[in-house]
Amino acid sequence: MLEIKHLKLTLNGKPLINELNLEVKEGKIHGLLGVNGAGKTSLANLIMGTSYPDEGSIILEGRDITRFTISQRAKMGITLAWQEPARFEGLSIREYLGLNRNLSLSEAEKYLWTVGLPPGEYLNRAVDGSLSGGERKRVELASVLAMKPKVAILDEPDSGIDVVSLPHIMNGIVEMGKRGSAVLLITHNEGAVSVSEEVSIICAGKIINSGPPQEMCHWFKNNCQTCPHIGEPDYKGV
Repeated sequence: MLEIKHLKLTLNGKPLINELNLEVKEGKIHGLLGVNGAGKTSLANLIMGTSYPDEGSIILEGRDITRFTISQRAKMGITLAWQEPARFEGLSIREYLGLNRNLSLSEAEKYLWTVGLPPGEYLNRAVDGSLSGGERKRVELASVLAMKPKVAILDEPDSGIDVVSLPHIMNGIVEMGKRGSAVLLITHNEGAVSVSEEVSIICAGKIINSGPPQEMCHWFKNNCQTCPHIGEPDYKGV
């Protein structure tokens, strides 16, 4: 579904993405695991089109979309859920879920149930500061499910989530894969990628290892979390 080939991005002389290759398959959840500063969000921005690479290609279903705009990519089925969920003051959750799509009441209810939010309690609540961080992220995930994207990029969906919300977030992500979306699950927490079919570890803007979740989580814990270059990767040595 989505192929990243030889991607490079340099900012102020610093390589943020460095000869990165990655493939995310249809209906599969691909975990991208890395410490802060490893290049995870930079890659998400390149895929979504908020920035453009210096070199390399981004391929969607065999079509090169490297220079496409955000709106063009969105129309082709790519969506990005940010680490900090968007707020639309004044909108109800029901209205928010139905933005730019003909969403029936039963569909809206179904997506809220998927992320553990009882529709009777939440459909008419406002998308504003009255929602907790976990509730807002679950509403955001329900919105992504409603979009039925070809590719869903989830940037740190587990960040700042309470223990009650986390299982519902993971359930929504699993459901997204079941519905046929190619999901790129970006996180610095090895526990969150347990729902993935495959996990890639990113460091210094490049993929340094890939494999089954359990194996990669063990490798990440024993190597990346104890690396002396955390926060300032050794680009020459990777």
